[in-house]
Amino acid sequence: MLRQVTLADIRPIAIGAGILGTGGGGNPYLGGLHLASIIRQRGPQTIIDPFDLADDDLCCVVGSIGAPTVSIEKLPEGTEMMRALRLLEEHIGRRFDAVAIAEIGGANSMQPLIGGLQAGIPTVDSDSMGRAFPEIQMSSFLFDTSAAAAPLAMVDAADKAAVVPAAVSDVWAEKIARNIAVSMGARAGLAGTIMSGSQVKAAGVHYTLSLAHHLGAQVIEAQAQKSDVPPVIADVLDGRVIFRGKIIDVERRTTKGFARGKVIIRGIARDQPASNLMGGPRGVLEIEFQNEFLIAYINGEAMATTPDLICIVTEEEGEPVTTEVLRYGTRVAVITVPAPPQLKSDAALEVVGPGAFGYDVAFRPLPGGVIGLRPVTG
Repeated sequence: MLRQVTLADIRPIAIGAGILGTGGGGNPYLGGLHLASIIRQRGPQTIIDPFDLADDDLCCVVGSIGAPTVSIEKLPEGTEMMRALRLLEEHIGRRFDAVAIAEIGGANSMQPLIGGLQAGIPTVDSDSMGRAFPEIQMSSFLFDTSAAAAPLAMVDAADKAAVVPAAVSDVWAEKIARNIAVSMGARAGLAGTIMSGSQVKAAGVHYTLSLAHHLGAQVIEAQAQKSDVPPVIADVLDGRVIFRGKIIDVERRTTKGFARGKVIIRGIARDQPASNLMGGPRGVLEIEFQNEFLIAYINGEAMATTPDLICIVTEEEGEPVTTEVLRYGTRVAVITVPAPPQLKSDAALEVVGPGAFGYDVAFRPLPGGVIGLRPVTG
């Protein structure tokens, strides 16, 4: 597993986290630029194994909250993560020993590195999703522990700041935070979900930062070898390339602090048997998203649903395609990946399953899976 993050590690993390983010988590390229500037100032960020935490260590998660479409138009001031962290410490009257990752997806994989480095504390190689989700309560740190989303602290790029000292539920904490984020221009830094080291160890999806780095490194190697990259991604994640084609329509809107919409992809024949891909070479795939890709239909039939991962990458390079950069005419491959087991319990599916997003579709888990199951050594 990673023990530190240097400048050389940023590109593989950005690629891997962009893929694991299932379309969300913020733009990984911009997140990488931000992280690079901080590492140049302060040096590498220390990464710790979750099982090296003492049981009574105090941790929280930090990240950005808002709409990914806004994140490419409204750049950060640069210290939002640290300021939110310090504001929360001031509220509880204690310093944190480490920061954990809320979601491994996109730029939010890097915000805990930035915030931790600026605050002088390490980042734990563990997140709460093994992917990205649009809402705070969609977190393994909250499913089966006594941890709560509130208290939480939020700051924006200017001088606006807020502390939510308590909420009647994690869902209500999300509603409050989302409304504050909208008031801050649909983008804010957030620190919350205070946990002990024992809670992180018990509930986290572990080694996902290392997995993102390993995945990105494999993509870079496959690009250098001019290999067919999407199957390499699928192999690393124990997933499957289910579709290849061209984006023919994108419906995208920013509403209530989320990027919502759908993308339609038409299959294009390739020099391979049509049986290798679902729907054949001329089928149509439609994906609906709320910050993240949530459900995929091929020729009208639901083929994959949240919490399993639906990942879109460019067909030739295998680079992640996030919701804010979906464009007509882009040639893409769609890969489905089994979600980590922490997201498949009955308690978790109440919060992150298809029904939680209003889909009347049964969750049929994809077989296999590697996310969060073991340390990454490659």
